[in-house]
Amino acid sequence: MITKVHMEALSPTMEEGQLVRWLKAEGDAVVNGDILAEIETDKATMELVARGDGILRKILLGAGGTAAVGSVIGVIAGAGDDISAMGGDGGAPASAAAPDSAAPAAPAGAAPVVGAGSRVKASPLARRLADDMGVDLARVEGSGPGGRVVKRDVEAARVSAPATAMAPAGVAPAAFAVTGSEYEDVPVSQMRKTIAKRLVESIGPVPHFFLTIDVDMGRVIEARRSINAWLERQGEKISLNDIVLKAVAGALRKHPECNAQWHGTHVRRFGSVHLGVAVAIDDGLITPVVKNAHLKGIAQIAREVRELAGRAREKRLMPDEYTGSTFSVSNLGMFGIHEFTAIINPPEAGILAIGGVEDTPVAVDGQVVVRPRMRVTMSCDHRVIDGAQGSRFLATLKAMLEEPTAILV
Repeated sequence: MITKVHMEALSPTMEEGQLVRWLKAEGDAVVNGDILAEIETDKATMELVARGDGILRKILLGAGGTAAVGSVIGVIAGAGDDISAMGGDGGAPASAAAPDSAAPAAPAGAAPVVGAGSRVKASPLARRLADDMGVDLARVEGSGPGGRVVKRDVEAARVSAPATAMAPAGVAPAAFAVTGSEYEDVPVSQMRKTIAKRLVESIGPVPHFFLTIDVDMGRVIEARRSINAWLERQGEKISLNDIVLKAVAGALRKHPECNAQWHGTHVRRFGSVHLGVAVAIDDGLITPVVKNAHLKGIAQIAREVRELAGRAREKRLMPDEYTGSTFSVSNLGMFGIHEFTAIINPPEAGILAIGGVEDTPVAVDGQVVVRPRMRVTMSCDHRVIDGAQGSRFLATLKAMLEEPTAILV
C-alpha cells in the first residue's frame, strides 16, 4: 500500500513548514506512528509522524527545504509497489539514504556518528544544538523523560568536552573568516515569516491608539518582598511581572469591554481572562497563554510563566499553549526600556507594554521625593475600545498596583 507523506498543519496558523531533518532515511522500514522528520512551524519545532506502514521509498523534500501545508514530501510504500507516478524510481528501495538525510561514515575504530536517521531519543532543540556545537548525541546521557536528551544535556556535554586544538598562528577562526562581502543574507525562519505577516495584518488594518499611565510601584515592591520571604521555604519566588499579570487579570474582569476581540460583524467579550505573555526567543517572539489567569494566585502564575517561557525558548510549546489569549502583555523592563508601544495581536482588542521600574523624582504633597515608578502603555483597537473605556481600565489597574491588596478584592 502506498502512503503519501504530507507536510501537515502542525500549528493552527501554519501555512508552510521547513524540514529541519529526516529521522528516517530512504530504504528504512517505517511503522505507523514512527517519527519521520522534524518540522519547523511558525511557532515551534514539531515531529512529523508516519501515517502508514512500509518502507520510506522516496524523500521529496530535503533538509532546509520548505513546502506548503498539504504538499507531498515523501512516499511510504511496499518494496514492490510502483511509485513512479509520485516521483519515485518505481523499483527497489534506495540502497542509501538521500544526501540530505544520510549520516557520514565513521572512521575505523571511532564511535558511531549520530545522523539524521538515528533513533537516539532527543528533543528537536537538543539535536539542533548538538549539530551547532559538534556534540555527538550518542555520547550524551539524557536527563529528560524516558532518557530523552534535552538542551541542558547537550550544553553540559559541550562544557565537559575537551577544548579543540588551537588554529595555527595567523589563521583566522572559521567563524570570523573575512569573505570580502559587504553584507550577509540570513534566511527567514518560519516564525519570522509569520511575525511579519501578522504585523502587517495588525498595524495596517487595525486602528491603534495609545494610552499611557505612570504607576507608583512602591507597595508592589514591598508586597513582592513579603511574598518571596514566605515562598522561600518552598524554594519558590515571584517577580514584579507576576504581580502585574495578576493585577491585569483582575482589572480585565472588572472591564470586560477591554477583554474582547474584533470579529467583523460582532465584538466578542470574554468572562474569563486568558493572558498572552510575550516571550522573546532566538527566532522572534511568541506569546504563551496563561489560561484563566483571573482564577490563579500569583505564585501559580509565576510557575506557569516560567514553565511556558522555558518551553517557548526550546520550541516545545504545544498549539493549545500559545493560542486562545483574550488580552496580551509585553514587558521589556528587564532590558532597561523606559517606555514603548506594542502592536495588537488580532483579533484581540488590546495589549499592554510594560516599561522598567525606575527611581523617579515626583511631587508628593508639595515636596519632591524619589519614588519607584513604572510606565504602562495600552494599545487599543478603536473598533472595540473607546478612549474612555481604556482609561477606566488603566485607572483600575493603577489602583490595584498602588494598593496591591485590591488585587484580592
